[in-house]
Amino acid sequence: MKILVLNASPKGKNSATVHTALYLQALHPEHQFIVLPVGQRIRAYEKDFAPVRTELEQAELILFCYPVYTFIAPYQMHRLIELIKADGVDLRGKFASQITTSKHFYDVTAHRYIEENCCDLGMKVIRGLSADMEDLLCEKGRQEARNFFDQLIFSCQHGPFVVPPVQPPVAQRPVYRPCLPAEPRRQGKDVVIVTNCAPDDEGLAGMIADFRAALPYESRVVNLREFPFDGGCLGCFGCAVTGKCVYKDGFDEFLRTQIQTADGFVYAFAIADHYTQSSFKCFDDRQFCNGHRTVTHGTPIAYLIRGDYQFEPNLRMIVEGRAEVGGNYLAGVATDEGDTTAEIRSLAQNLAFAMENHLTRPANFYGVGGMKIFRDLIYVMQGLMKADHKFYKSHGIYDFPQKQKKRIWQMRLVGALMAVPSIQKQAKGKMTEAIVGPYQKVVEQARSGKE
Repeated sequence: MKILVLNASPKGKNSATVHTALYLQALHPEHQFIVLPVGQRIRAYEKDFAPVRTELEQAELILFCYPVYTFIAPYQMHRLIELIKADGVDLRGKFASQITTSKHFYDVTAHRYIEENCCDLGMKVIRGLSADMEDLLCEKGRQEARNFFDQLIFSCQHGPFVVPPVQPPVAQRPVYRPCLPAEPRRQGKDVVIVTNCAPDDEGLAGMIADFRAALPYESRVVNLREFPFDGGCLGCFGCAVTGKCVYKDGFDEFLRTQIQTADGFVYAFAIADHYTQSSFKCFDDRQFCNGHRTVTHGTPIAYLIRGDYQFEPNLRMIVEGRAEVGGNYLAGVATDEGDTTAEIRSLAQNLAFAMENHLTRPANFYGVGGMKIFRDLIYVMQGLMKADHKFYKSHGIYDFPQKQKKRIWQMRLVGALMAVPSIQKQAKGKMTEAIVGPYQKVVEQARSGKE
């Protein structure tokens, strides 16, 4: 079988991820592997897509190979998918799968993003391999890679294949036109609207205009299409110690002085390829100059999204997950799917209320699980990621359960007591009362006005 490996890592042959594909190539000389360094050559392929087209047309199985960057695939992979779709190369019926490496921080959303786009192209999609960054260095990880490849070749003949996502209706909605009058302005809050609105996108521009009118505070618009990005994140870890990006385009300074200083963030984009146009992903990835530090924790955010958002469950997960991990109060999402004017007005009011009252909410699974992965990663890599380690240490993020010695000994004592039959008999039916007692006290204090 002719297998095309699309290596989207900006590190090219020095990518840890692509070595899993190279390992499989070494084990299976009966298959022909072709590796394209699309992550390193994306600018060249923007000018001349012919080499990629030729390999895509000749391949029987296409392996998307990349490290997971900020919830999805790297910017370079996003741009490649745009080029594939724009070129119109026919990939219908070809097999597709993927190999990723990460610390399993939202690898599921990255895989679904690739799967959805491959389904768009009419490909037969087989579930991929999501490996830990160091899996190839241990026998268990190598065995899992071998198992993956065996299953992959078997599935090409027998299935099963990933079920394509539900397609939105073909009918086009009318372009949204701004109609809201400007609200009286209050002082003291700064809101930045980060967008990649295209010059001809009248619908998204109208949504932004109405949101700015409905918001009772002044707002600024930053259009990412206008920023002179030198490129996507290189994954070089040059910023791990200093916080300075190796690029000289000034993005890190721009991010910290023009965006992160705001009291509220609004992200406005049109859905494309199950996310949005790739300039937004370049913005996402380049924020790694902040490392894994939640430097905007507590700042409320809102979204203006044009497109069939209700048919994009993976995108909805990304939107919620980003807010949860970042510790940002999600004021809501307004789309152009229903009563857009009412949604925009409500969203503006909610964001203003959140800013004025410094709203927070406890993190759900998306936030708690994501931060525990980062917590453990930074603790182990503190010698390299010095800025992250300093931030995590000063903000109490190292909340390891083994530090809760008092709680652990309390539970051991309770467990030992409950193992005594006579105590078990006495405690029967009273355990629930003992657990709920402190909660009842809080309610009683609130009723008495002592809260």
